[in-house]
Amino acid sequence: MATNNTPATNEAAAPEEAPVKRNEVLETEHGSTVIDENVVGKIAGIAAREVSGVHNLGGGAARMWGAVRESLTSSTNVQQGVNVAVENGHASVAVAIIAEYGVAIHELANAIRENITVAITRMTGLIVDRVDVTVHDVHLPDDNGDADTARTEQPLPSNGQVLEQ
Repeated sequence: MATNNTPATNEAAAPEEAPVKRNEVLETEHGSTVIDENVVGKIAGIAAREVSGVHNLGGGAARMWGAVRESLTSSTNVQQGVNVAVENGHASVAVAIIAEYGVAIHELANAIRENITVAITRMTGLIVDRVDVTVHDVHLPDDNGDADTARTEQPLPSNGQVLEQ
């Protein structure tokens, strides 16, 4: 009786992971360049804020601590609401935003992804694998007492003349 020495076909084969593409921009024959996650986070935060329709970055707690930090130090944390992972010349970014009311959120998220990817790639040479966008809130025009939209009506005098302000 002949025996079959081949592995059984019903066993699940371990999926092969695709090799990570080497970043030849940062790894040369003359040396390597390492970009710190703080640098990438700052670039991503600035790039996200540049997109029209982004009111602010971060969730509720991040915005609260950011306001406290700004009041104490008079500086803005451009990395607020941004998390970055950099490994082997690749970057992954997660950004949390507050969108302006009336903006198509799916289009806003795509524009944020594109702007962040272009900025990071252009400035660092990193390969951006993904940019995840979380929308935590929608900013309404009369939130925070915006002067443009929270106007109070001035009463007209009974004789029809306009009051001087």
